[in-house]
Amino acid sequence: MRIPRKFLNLDAGESLFFSRELEHILVRQHDVQYPELRVRMFVPVNNEAGPGAESITYYQFDKVGMAKIISDYANDLPRADVFGQKFTSPVESLGISFGYSFQEVRSAAMANRALPPMKAAAAREAHERLVDEIGSLGDANTGLAGFLNNANVPQASALNGTWSVATADQIIEDMNDSVTQMINSTNAVEAPDTIILPIDAFTIVNQRRIPDTEITVLQFFLRNNAWIRNVDHWYRCTGAGAGATDRMVTYRRDPSKMELHIPQEFETFPVQEIGLRYEVPTHSRIGGTVFYKPLAARYTDGL
Repeated sequence: MRIPRKFLNLDAGESLFFSRELEHILVRQHDVQYPELRVRMFVPVNNEAGPGAESITYYQFDKVGMAKIISDYANDLPRADVFGQKFTSPVESLGISFGYSFQEVRSAAMANRALPPMKAAAAREAHERLVDEIGSLGDANTGLAGFLNNANVPQASALNGTWSVATADQIIEDMNDSVTQMINSTNAVEAPDTIILPIDAFTIVNQRRIPDTEITVLQFFLRNNAWIRNVDHWYRCTGAGAGATDRMVTYRRDPSKMELHIPQEFETFPVQEIGLRYEVPTHSRIGGTVFYKPLAARYTDGL
C-alpha cells in the first residue's frame, strides 16, 4: 500500500533523500559553450620547426638589375644580383595542467561519470583558446605576431563604412575596394581569394537584398567579383580595427603568404603523484602568425 506524501513525517536528511529519488538525471550533458575557435580554419598551420626550435627564421630574396641595349664591343654590361633579408619570430611555450584525487576518481566511478577525461578535455580546450588568441591577435609581451593585427599588413578605412546604415551599393563598393586596392598596389602580383568579416557585418551582407531583387549582397558580390571565392565571419574581427572599430580582412589563404607556426602541438606528460592527488602537465610551442608576404593581405576598418 502506497502512503500519501502528506502523511510522511521526514527529517531534513530523509526529505533530501526522498527528493533525490524523484530526480531524473539527463544522460546528455549541457556544457557551457564558448565561441568557435577558428584561427586554424583561416590561417594555414605549419609544424615543421619541431619542439626544440627557439625561433622561426625565414629568408626573403629580391632580384635586382636591368638589362640594356648594348653595342657589339660593349664592356660596361649592367650587372644583375640577388639580395636577401632575414626575418625571425620567437617561439614560446604554452602550458596548463589538470589533476584529480583518489577520492574524485572513486566518486566519479560510482556515479558512472568519466571525471579524468573530462578534466583532460578542459585542459585541451583552454590550451586551444590560447592558441586561437595568439594566432589571431599575437602577444605583445613576447613579440608573437597575430593574423588580425600585423603591423606590416596595409590598413585603410572603408570608403563608406557603418554598414548598418549603408546601402547595398555602398557595401559592395567597400568590399570591391579592398580587393582592387591590393591588386593595384602590387600590379596583380598579389590577388586575394578570401574575405573575413565581423559577425554583424557578415549578417548584413548575408541578409540585405539588392533592391527589387531576391539576391543578397553576399550572393551578388560572390557572383561578380572575379577573385574572391569565400566570405566568412569571425567574432575576433569585431573591434580589431583602429580605434576599436570593426575590421574586414581581405587576403589570399595560402601557406606561401602566411602561416601559423605551432612547432609542438598539444602534448601531455606522465602523471605526477603529489600526495593524495595526481597532476598531469600539458605543453605546446607556438611561433605566432608569420606573414611572408604582408601585401597578400589588407585590413579595412570602420564597417
